[in-house]
Amino acid sequence: MKILIVGANGQVGKHTVSMIQEKEGLEARAMIRKQEQASYFEELGAETVLKDLEKDDIDSISEAAEGVDAVVFAAGSGPKTGPDKTMLIDLDGAVKTIEATKKAGVKRFVMISSFDTTREAIQSAPSSFAPYVAAKHYADVWLRDTDLDYTIIHPGALTNDPAAGTVTAGEKVERGEIPREDVASVIVSVLQNDSTIGKEFQVVGGVKPVQEAVTSL
Repeated sequence: MKILIVGANGQVGKHTVSMIQEKEGLEARAMIRKQEQASYFEELGAETVLKDLEKDDIDSISEAAEGVDAVVFAAGSGPKTGPDKTMLIDLDGAVKTIEATKKAGVKRFVMISSFDTTREAIQSAPSSFAPYVAAKHYADVWLRDTDLDYTIIHPGALTNDPAAGTVTAGEKVERGEIPREDVASVIVSVLQNDSTIGKEFQVVGGVKPVQEAVTSL
């Protein structure tokens, strides 16, 4: 299985590419924005493709997805940008990637969303965070309305703690933290488990091994 990782140069994206390259039968294609980012992935033996999620159109992004078996959207505008970048990356970038995936004839799509993207979450979020939640909300809505074999992952607050290898996952779980490396493990497990198609779930740190938690969804 060859997997396109959109947002590969982010922290979750890097962990995900690294784990995919370590798994027999899996191969990553890292979508990056700058040529200088390529060396990290090339050292892992991963293929790279240069695309700008903000500036490139659907046709261009679809070229990155040609010949892959799945697409993972792990891109994000980051906490230091304003609502404008949030709109262009977390909403429009996600929608362009979804449409590009369809255009490339790829069926499997894994979305890394926000922990809670309900309308209630938008209304209750701090004003600085509400645009991000709204962007994720509508990107998720767009994906649900496609015929793609999607899975939507809603991770808790991301940390750079070492991976625990254990999580709590379910349709609704108590809010908490999760190491980025464990989120990457969840992504890889989801890609290997077709029973997650058409599902979305929240995931935080917990006590159940990642593969067991994903399988039991």
